[in-house]
Amino acid sequence: MDVMEVLRNRFSCRSYRTDPVSSDLLMQLVDAARLAPSSRGEQPWEFVLVTDVSTLKELSKRANTGPFIAQAAACIAVFCRADAKYAVEDGSAATQNILIAATALGLGSCWVAGDKKDYAASVSKLLRAPPEQRLISLISVGFPKAEAPADRKRRELADVLHWQHF
Repeated sequence: MDVMEVLRNRFSCRSYRTDPVSSDLLMQLVDAARLAPSSRGEQPWEFVLVTDVSTLKELSKRANTGPFIAQAAACIAVFCRADAKYAVEDGSAATQNILIAATALGLGSCWVAGDKKDYAASVSKLLRAPPEQRLISLISVGFPKAEAPADRKRRELADVLHWQHF
């Protein structure tokens, strides 16, 4: 699948099969994340890969916008150093790389907000993150139960592209 096809096929998957995802595939996702661009090449990120069923269930309880994490095969928590000037931007780039790589590898994934959410401190504590780390996102991962929905609406290119000026 070429990159444009991957981008067209990516969707926020919230329903997963019970099949496990191999450690090799999960490590490929984190490897893709570490290859993301970062401001000044700082690479301020750290990743916590969760596959333990009880921890996934607890994450789904704490992250009230991600109840489906409990049914995922894994969850990747993206953290960045809190003192990094562009922690959110850098962590978001790493998160996007995970989402794209998951689609390319035949996996489903969903970006669950971390930064600015009231549950960020609780999730950080559960995952034993050091205080200098800031939760940027949680990403559920697994084999999707279904294909991307056919009715996904995207604005047309002509509606969003402006040459030279608005």
